[in-house]
Amino acid sequence: MTVREILKMGDPRLLRVAQVVTQFDTDTLHLLVTDLLDTMAAANGAGLAAPQIGVDLQVVIFGTGAVSPRYPDAPPVPRTVLLNPVITPLPNDSGTIPEEEDWEGCLSVPGLRGVVPRFARIRYTGFDQYGDPIDRMAEGFHARVVQHECDHLIGKLYPMRIRDFSRFGFTEIFFPGLDTPQDE
Repeated sequence: MTVREILKMGDPRLLRVAQVVTQFDTDTLHLLVTDLLDTMAAANGAGLAAPQIGVDLQVVIFGTGAVSPRYPDAPPVPRTVLLNPVITPLPNDSGTIPEEEDWEGCLSVPGLRGVVPRFARIRYTGFDQYGDPIDRMAEGFHARVVQHECDHLIGKLYPMRIRDFSRFGFTEIFFPGLDTPQDE
């Protein structure tokens, strides 16, 4: 319905902890989801969280088509509306919980990218906008996108997770051929 303004890093609203959604399948919630989807599509994003448009609710959306303009080498991620998410890292065969480092960007941190450690494999649970349960396993880029979006619900932006700032900077420097007016 509406493309909303995306808050930028430095706005204190991005640092708040979002509230649990207590009412599902409401007109207000459906309107929020539509606005999130329209805003994400307009920005060519891979995901968007309600706090990024100034709404303090535990609502994230994510998903990419066959090719994401900002992540052209990444596999597709299923289009998902996820409320009240819980992320559980999954161990590998030896029982350890592995992490992977990879590049991330964010619509709230336009023009920049950084290498961020994330759990390699996760289980995520929650609900869709109708209150139906979601329970999925994810790995690789899919797991990264889910973790990135859910971080917004606890007031974290990806630069807060960067360990090596020599691998944080402007997209045009690190990825000169990538046409990305904004990043997510």
